[in-house]
Amino acid sequence: MPGLSEMKHPVKIANLKKSYGKVKALNGISLEIAQGEIFGFLGPNGAGKSTTMNILLGLLQPTSGSSSILGENSSELSPEIRRKIGVVFEYNNLYRDLTGRENLEFYASLYQVESRRIEELLELLSLTEAADRKVAAYSKGMKQRLLLLRALLADPEILILDEPTGGLDPQSVEIIHQTIEDYRSANRTVFLASHFMAEVDRLCSRIAFLNQGEIVTIASPDFLKKYYGQQSIAVKLESMSEEQAEDCRLELRGILSAEISIDINKNNNIIEIIIPLEHAELGSWIDRIRKDFPVSEIHSREASLHQVFISLAEEQEGPVLNV
Repeated sequence: MPGLSEMKHPVKIANLKKSYGKVKALNGISLEIAQGEIFGFLGPNGAGKSTTMNILLGLLQPTSGSSSILGENSSELSPEIRRKIGVVFEYNNLYRDLTGRENLEFYASLYQVESRRIEELLELLSLTEAADRKVAAYSKGMKQRLLLLRALLADPEILILDEPTGGLDPQSVEIIHQTIEDYRSANRTVFLASHFMAEVDRLCSRIAFLNQGEIVTIASPDFLKKYYGQQSIAVKLESMSEEQAEDCRLELRGILSAEISIDINKNNNIIEIIIPLEHAELGSWIDRIRKDFPVSEIHSREASLHQVFISLAEEQEGPVLNV
């Protein structure tokens, strides 16, 4: 076996299938994750993401097909390989009545990790001051940082992360993102499942999109935005009263076609109109809006992964892109 740090593809999945009776959770998915990349795994709820990760970790047996992690078949992972895998699941499985430090000391004892490693990671994830408080008193963001810290204790070769920042405050999100980026910079590998599109866009070099147990596409975020997304022009109007904004929205709706987005920001009653850049009526509509409405701002808007997600979630069939 090659050295773990020299492995070209530490995660391999080949024609993986999983059925629960007549229900097909996975229908023959295949992918490889390269050494040193952050690989995103996207798809609507129920698409099969958690099933895939559980099979990869040896927690669930496939109906057919195979998967391997760090060179070993997932169903036969040795203690040596398991030590090289750090995992953060979506659910919180910390010991609430222990302090943060006590949680870490318990797991460190299982992996024979020195206490100085705990202190280094507590500082890295900004948890030093909270280390001696019970986990029950932690915020959700602090708990998620502690879960990531625990996953990093044994200095793993690969991280498997399932929704690591769902519902967290911006400070915790930034700390976790920076930690993941620093981890990858040491030529380590990350398999990331997330519904947070800004997170995936920032972190991932490639994304696999799973829908109804099948992979629709594997590509870079930039490629997906160009292929499935839509550039647009955003027109903002000046702030007005709530009544004026609603009257203005109704007047705009009579001018613009039904598929054009017209949103009112309830905090300041500013109307924003989003028109696809390639729309045939773009020029005439903008001229009309500028003439008859109090325009404060016009700017271009790049395609987003949010648009890609919606498009791919609705797509039932088509060619699989793997670029």
